[in-house]
Amino acid sequence: MTNTNKTPALVGAAIGLATFLAVALLPAVLYGGYAGVLLAGGIFGTPITASLAARALIVFGMILGVAAVGSLFAVAGAAAGAAVGAVVRAVPAAGRAGEKA
Repeated sequence: MTNTNKTPALVGAAIGLATFLAVALLPAVLYGGYAGVLLAGGIFGTPITASLAARALIVFGMILGVAAVGSLFAVAGAAAGAAVGAVVRAVPAAGRAGEKA
């Protein structure tokens, strides 16, 4: 049975989410809102009236944009963290093997 250490992946996911909050939160809200406006325009016609349903679609687009981009950053950070963890674990083992020979 292999020992899988999840710590590097969790640290990478946390760093990815922190990067998302610092860099990509505002663009995710803006583009999600734009997608919501396009969706509301397609359903209710343009120009969009300020109805509750149209506003709900726009807010839904904003939430969906934030969730999608946030999960993308978290998964990419976790993958990068797991890769760095694998490299860090592999390098000392190769160094020790060379010293024993």
